[in-house]
Amino acid sequence: MTDPTHIANLTEFLAFRATNLRYEDIPEPARALARQCILDYFGVAIAGADDPLVRIVLDEMVEAGGAPQACVIGHAARLQALSAALVNGAAAHALDYDDVNMAMPGHPSVAILPGLLALAELTGASGREVISAFVAGYETACRIGVALQPGHYNLGFHSTGTVGSFGAAAACARLLGLQTVGTATALGIAGTQAAGLKSQFGTMCKPFHAGRAAQSGLLAARLAARGFTSRSDLVECVQGFALTHGPDFSPEAARAIPQAGLHLFANLFKYHAACYLTHAPIECARRLRDEHRLKPADIAAITLRLDASCERVCNIPAPVDGLQSKFSLRQTVAMALAGFDTASLTAYSVENALDPVLVRLREQVKLDWQEAWPQTLSELELVLADGRRLTARHDAGIPAADIGEQGERLAQKFDALVEPVFGSARTRELREAIADLDRISDIANVTKLATH
Repeated sequence: MTDPTHIANLTEFLAFRATNLRYEDIPEPARALARQCILDYFGVAIAGADDPLVRIVLDEMVEAGGAPQACVIGHAARLQALSAALVNGAAAHALDYDDVNMAMPGHPSVAILPGLLALAELTGASGREVISAFVAGYETACRIGVALQPGHYNLGFHSTGTVGSFGAAAACARLLGLQTVGTATALGIAGTQAAGLKSQFGTMCKPFHAGRAAQSGLLAARLAARGFTSRSDLVECVQGFALTHGPDFSPEAARAIPQAGLHLFANLFKYHAACYLTHAPIECARRLRDEHRLKPADIAAITLRLDASCERVCNIPAPVDGLQSKFSLRQTVAMALAGFDTASLTAYSVENALDPVLVRLREQVKLDWQEAWPQTLSELELVLADGRRLTARHDAGIPAADIGEQGERLAQKFDALVEPVFGSARTRELREAIADLDRISDIANVTKLATH
């Protein structure tokens, strides 16, 4: 890629990078990661496709009608591309089981892929084109995200919905072949639509944010391609996105090359179906339970230490249903200590939220907020009925060192999510098609396998 450091305008700098990223520029380990992101996206979207919130959005879009341009994952319906992006994005985030990057911080794939894949179906794009556009969008989202942190997220913005809109726009603009000015325009159109509030965590609106980011990014790119106008410096201008959405804007952070060369290498996959900031506490609880063969009655007191910023993300103290449970540090720690499978979709339910054993355990959890800890780091201390004290510490923010081994684990997750819906033969066929994505000439040959 040509060096863009001479471009003073940050939005155009980001647009140039997205526009000029070639498939050949992406190292094979990053392509493998992109395929893993796509596999995980399809898995969680298929599993989430029948969630009530998805049904509501789908019913509304079907009633609105339009040209049947793109697949709806897990359903027989075909919708116009913008509607499909909204529904598929909501489905993929419905379970809160999709991947994470702390540079945003948020869920990059679920914001980028729904609009990108709908557009790819519409244009007949190849697997290589989708991979290139996905990586371009992913890097754009993370560069903007890291430039706004921590203030943007701490103020209450849900970065998946806000920052994710820019990633979706950059990916779709890349697939449409827009040049730097056109892509910068698309980023501007996306930025003026970008929205999402953390106060909606635990409601249907959180998954809706992901769908709206995908839809807004796709719309932005398509409008830019038709000549719609926008400022080409919307990210950094006075009264632009960055300066109105947080106190910590650092253009230098957006321009910096990540330590590993690409932000994609810091992608984190979920193996518990709950908010990612509950994952380190869950791992601590599981470790202590397994190592010491603990039962709930053995535990007299629980102290959980983690960064103070987590209080505004996943601290619903007394959840009453499965969705709220996914954003409850106390509930997820109690589930892990009691031996519940936190990877299971059925574990997050009204019944378990009200289970007397879990309620007793979660009421024992004392949260000890720490300042300036990594958000992904937790320490759990248990006092047992016999007086012993046990501690465990875990950081869930460290990416897997072995991409191949990670792929095997993700394949198991994918099979567990998809086989109950499509059966083993179709599940294997879809998984193998995504593994072969670089050689797929038309992405529709893949997306149709994810529908009824």
